[in-house]
Amino acid sequence: MTLGLSALLALATALPAAALDRRVEIINNTGFTIVEFYGSNTGSDSWEEDILGTDVLPSGSSVVIDFDDRSGYCKFDFRAVFEDGDVLEKGGVNICEIATFTYQ
Repeated sequence: MTLGLSALLALATALPAAALDRRVEIINNTGFTIVEFYGSNTGSDSWEEDILGTDVLPSGSSVVIDFDDRSGYCKFDFRAVFEDGDVLEKGGVNICEIATFTYQ
């Protein structure tokens, strides 16, 4: 009986891959304001919606974004649009392995 309870407890406390933390702090150290930010899993055909919405991310600031889209993906593509019109894209970011992503 004790062995069965121990095994059940071990299963109950183990985190499945789908439950990995997908929160990432996006840090802007570019000298320019990010006016749009997109993060889509690598299996997606589009950038989806601007995560910042009506907000912006000034240089020297950061924001924590939860990328958990219930897809189970760990690899995401990032797209930042800056106030001067420049766009930076980074593909294949493993959000299950990083806690921060910095634009410099």
